[in-house]
Amino acid sequence: MKKEIKLSRDRIGAFVGKKGSTKNDIENKFGVKLTVNSATGLISVIDINSDYQFFKLTHFINAVGSGFSPERAFRLISDDEILLKLDLREYSGKSINSLNRIKGRIIGLNGKTRTIIEDLSNTYVSVYRHYASILGGYNETKIALESIKLLASGSPHKVVYSLLENYRSKLKTNKVLLWEENKIIE
Repeated sequence: MKKEIKLSRDRIGAFVGKKGSTKNDIENKFGVKLTVNSATGLISVIDINSDYQFFKLTHFINAVGSGFSPERAFRLISDDEILLKLDLREYSGKSINSLNRIKGRIIGLNGKTRTIIEDLSNTYVSVYRHYASILGGYNETKIALESIKLLASGSPHKVVYSLLENYRSKLKTNKVLLWEENKIIE
C-alpha cells in the first residue's frame, strides 16, 4: 500500500535530516519506507501496515510541519500524546503587526514565556507562521492551550504564569494523594 502526505518545503530539511539520518529514524520508528520529493514537499509512504500507523505518521509529519523538531514530534508515537494547533489569526484579525505582537507575547523575550509554558505544563510549544502548536498529554495540552489563548487575548503574563503554577501545584497534590492512597491499601 502506498499513501502520500504533503509537507511544506521549508520543513523538508528538518524531516530528512543530515544525510537522511532523521528520515531513517522515522522509517525505523514507524516501520515504513519513505521517499521524499524536496521540490514539491510530497512524502510517499510505502509498505505501510495499517491505517492507524498512517494516522500516527500523519500527525508526526503535521507536527514537523508545525515547526517542531522530529525529536520532539516523536513524542506523538505514544497513544497518550496529542497535537493541538491554534490559529492565531482568530485573535489578530488581518493585521500582521497584531499577529507578530501575539506571537511575541507567546514566545517572550529570548523564549522565556514559551519555556515557562512548556516547563509548567509538561508540553512542547511551537509558534510557526500563524499557528501556536502544542504537543503533550491531553490534560497538559489543554492547560497550555488555555495559557496561549489568554496571552493571545491580551491577558497579563503574570495571570498566565499564576494559572500554570496553580495547575502544576494541583497536579503535585493529586500525585501525593494517589501515592498515599496506594500506600494505605498496601
